[in-house]
Amino acid sequence: MENNSENIVLTTQEACHYLRISRPTYLKYLYIGKIKGAKAGRGWKVLKSELDRFLKGEDGYSVRHSMDLLNREESGGEIW
Repeated sequence: MENNSENIVLTTQEACHYLRISRPTYLKYLYIGKIKGAKAGRGWKVLKSELDRFLKGEDGYSVRHSMDLLNREESGGEIW
């Protein structure tokens, strides 16, 4: 079987280390959809290729929309 970096699955801890961001920030990005992952058991799993896409700035949301959601959450407003 080919070891393709597109198929490497990372845990939350591994993804945070790879992105060099905190766990709360990583989880916020998952919840608002900037990073696409799958809830598996008690944790999240994400493909390394998805993190590379995120780092390149290729996301489905505009930066402004994402920041509005983060600010609303931090000020106690509901996101959903």
